[in-house]
Amino acid sequence: MIQIPRWKFIMVIIITVMAFAYSMPNMLSADAQNTLRGAVPSWMPNKTINLGLDLRGGAHLLYEVDIDVVFKERSDLMVQDARSSLREDRIGYSRIGTLDKGMRVVLRDKTDIDAARKVLRSLGQNIQLSASNDGLTQEARLSEAEIKTITDQTIQQSIEIVRRRVDELGTTEPSIARQGDDRILLQVPGANAEDLKRIVGTTAKLTFHLLYEGTGIGGKRLPLVDEPGQDLSIERRAMITGEMLETAAPSFDQNGQAVVSFRLNGQGAKRFCKVSTDNVGKRFAIVLDEEIISAPVLREPICGGNGQISGGFDVQSANDLALLLRAGALPAPLTVMEERTVGPSLGADSIAAGQTASMIAMVLVLVFMGLAYGLFGLMANVALIVNVALIFSVLSVLQATLTLPGIAGIVLTMGMAVDANVLIFERIREELAAGRTPISAIDSGYRQAMATIIDSNLTTLIAAIILFSFGTGPIKGFAVTLGVGIMTSFFSAIMVTRVLVVSWLRKTKRTSVPI
Repeated sequence: MIQIPRWKFIMVIIITVMAFAYSMPNMLSADAQNTLRGAVPSWMPNKTINLGLDLRGGAHLLYEVDIDVVFKERSDLMVQDARSSLREDRIGYSRIGTLDKGMRVVLRDKTDIDAARKVLRSLGQNIQLSASNDGLTQEARLSEAEIKTITDQTIQQSIEIVRRRVDELGTTEPSIARQGDDRILLQVPGANAEDLKRIVGTTAKLTFHLLYEGTGIGGKRLPLVDEPGQDLSIERRAMITGEMLETAAPSFDQNGQAVVSFRLNGQGAKRFCKVSTDNVGKRFAIVLDEEIISAPVLREPICGGNGQISGGFDVQSANDLALLLRAGALPAPLTVMEERTVGPSLGADSIAAGQTASMIAMVLVLVFMGLAYGLFGLMANVALIVNVALIFSVLSVLQATLTLPGIAGIVLTMGMAVDANVLIFERIREELAAGRTPISAIDSGYRQAMATIIDSNLTTLIAAIILFSFGTGPIKGFAVTLGVGIMTSFFSAIMVTRVLVVSWLRKTKRTSVPI
């Protein structure tokens, strides 16, 4: 093992040089980093580690998802579908309406009970039916399994929509995680809490409706945004929904007013073409979050799939609406339950404290290794410096987020990085005490300590993987730096120190080992 092929020497040198090169951008000022990114190709060292919320400052928001709205919409849909099916099957009823997570219908004739129950069963696979003693009152409710499924789907969909909206803002490395049954934790480094709430908290449910010309439950009245105190009656069933939007972007109309241009997908374009052809001369309403933002007249068929939304927008509101429409509508409203803003000054204090802790830890480790193992300890110190450069270079290339616990992971790694060298050097001491020659003792030290080094590093790596898999936010940051540090320290402790030791032996041809 004391003989190292030339290609390994070259590999260690190349990796070491690349480690320092790719970690160097983190030492530059913010202006210098921006200049570097614009001056060199993307494959050259120009990336830096992203700072987390506790280091950079930013917004911390805890949202509650209003799941009840989803169940109410589901109940309304069940009523609409049941009413249509009951009429088609000529089943008479005196009353029909919604319940909590379900619906109720009161029949007129007992002979229709079986047929009505068949209709209710067709509303979904996970529907539980119940009835009054005389059987005339039939109820259909969602099962517990279906309630859990809808809740989980709503939370996951909300998280995905929130992620899209935050990504549209151009921020990096947001932390978005579910908390409890119906809450979402959002942490965005460098973001303004008010801007974030304006974008994330808006439901942005867009629908197109024809105006309702009749009377009764087929329509509903919604307020006009541009005309306070005025409202219009629209059909309950939407002719176009936000899911049919392919893209949306801010633009200007012929009068220079800010508008939002949109393009429908194939299904939406086909449906809009048919509806507009059949209803030329009639008004339709563009509804955003239960408010009518525009109610133009269909003067001619619209079959191209393109259109504009106007509503007294300024440039900022048009940009915001286009962003929300591109990201998609939230399945349920979000309510801010907790809001915290971490200032940049607090982040700077955390960085300074982390730097101080890291420097103290490194100095103590360097001094201990030098005093305990002499020249070999200095070689281990060189490997430790290479290891720190490797950690920062890997985190930079991966664009990982560094948090205060992440700094703790790096400090912990410094101690663990020399642990392998301690095992090797102590083994060499034992072999020298047993009368072996320097070359034989060094060869045996590296070979005999390898199993123990692999075992200790592997068990710690498994713990880091578990922390990353089940942890959130700061825990993940600690796990990332710890896991990366374990892998880089294995390379530096085994390969770098061995190259230094072998090079020293070849050059000096010593008959004794100063350890």
